[in-house]
Amino acid sequence: MIGRLHTVVIDCPDPDELVGFYEKLPSLSRQEDTGEFVVLQDAAGTPVVLFQRVDGFQAPRWRDSARPQQMHIDVLVTDLDVAEAQVLALGATLLDGSDKPIGYRVYADPVGHPFCLITPEGP
Repeated sequence: MIGRLHTVVIDCPDPDELVGFYEKLPSLSRQEDTGEFVVLQDAAGTPVVLFQRVDGFQAPRWRDSARPQQMHIDVLVTDLDVAEAQVLALGATLLDGSDKPIGYRVYADPVGHPFCLITPEGP
């Protein structure tokens, strides 16, 4: 095991507006709201979904490769350097992030879907 699922991140034009829908749909509550992103948590207090503001957002269209779904997974790890070696060995590609062993790094899976490795200090 490299890490554990921490968050699903959904791109959107206005996190505050979209989160109102998701607070009601699966019965989640706001944990954090910065204006740039909003985090919803479950009844146990675990962060579940993060909504992040994206300038120039274009809504996805189902089954339209020109406008695909826009979300990624955050995987919580204890050491980015160790986890990076493991995901690269599985075929991931580093896209962006900290050169330190804490924080976050962004990768693409073998077919290009983005995901992040994050440490507890990163989110």
